[in-house]
Amino acid sequence: MLTLGGVVFLLVCVFGVFIGTGGAIGPLMKSMPLEFVTIGGAAIGIFVAGNSMHDIKHTLGDFKKVMTGSVFKKAEYTDLLCLLFYLVRLASTKGAMALEAHIERPEESPVFQHFPRILKNRRATAIVCDYLRMVGMNADDPNQIEDVMARELRKTLIEELHGAHTLQTMADGLPALGIVAAVLGVIKTMSHISQPPSILGEMIGEALTGTFLGVLLAYGVVGPLSVRMRGVVEEDSRYFEVIRAVLVAHLHGNAPQVSVEIGRKMVPNSHMPSFAELEESVQSLKIGP
Repeated sequence: MLTLGGVVFLLVCVFGVFIGTGGAIGPLMKSMPLEFVTIGGAAIGIFVAGNSMHDIKHTLGDFKKVMTGSVFKKAEYTDLLCLLFYLVRLASTKGAMALEAHIERPEESPVFQHFPRILKNRRATAIVCDYLRMVGMNADDPNQIEDVMARELRKTLIEELHGAHTLQTMADGLPALGIVAAVLGVIKTMSHISQPPSILGEMIGEALTGTFLGVLLAYGVVGPLSVRMRGVVEEDSRYFEVIRAVLVAHLHGNAPQVSVEIGRKMVPNSHMPSFAELEESVQSLKIGP
């Protein structure tokens, strides 16, 4: 909602000052719909032509992130750290094979069922289970696991950032599309060069609306949306970096409390639980044997 409020404030300031300084809003409003169709339609066509159907759906789906922000808040990070604490403690005390019942069928595991928000996140559940399964297969070299996880998380981050890159590319092209619309307007004006100056002036104003609209959409709407989308995706990626930090710390032989504390330090500061809050949450875990 903050993003939407910022865009509305931008438009109010731009058009409000224009009206306040004596600008005639009528001709601008008259020409904007068709100019918007020209510029926006061209931008959509370029977007469709330059992306696969999967990428198009992915980008459109990411607009929800722009409005809602990161899905991972303090409660989600606390749940994740508590789950990882339980699993690495179980592996430390009873061996990696003790995790098999939980990681092979997480939807039936009382441990994962205790954290429904994590269980609902298929990607997070899959990462936890996949790498703990590798540990059970004697792939317990911490450096190797860290490298594999880092490459997977990096690959996924690049894929998740595709929507933001697409929007930024569109923002970069909108001023040029505005010029295209303006040139078409000038061509139209030149074909009516015999008309009186009042009519020619109005037609030239309509032509310049294309340039105005292209620049406004690029730097005032689409560009900021791209920045916001990138920020949310990168913030979400920290959630999975916490998993990597805890599991690698565990494989290095650290105690469960230390491994989880290392993971806590990876949480974004705005959502990071304090040491005392996490310790209280861990101590209050009531999960069956």
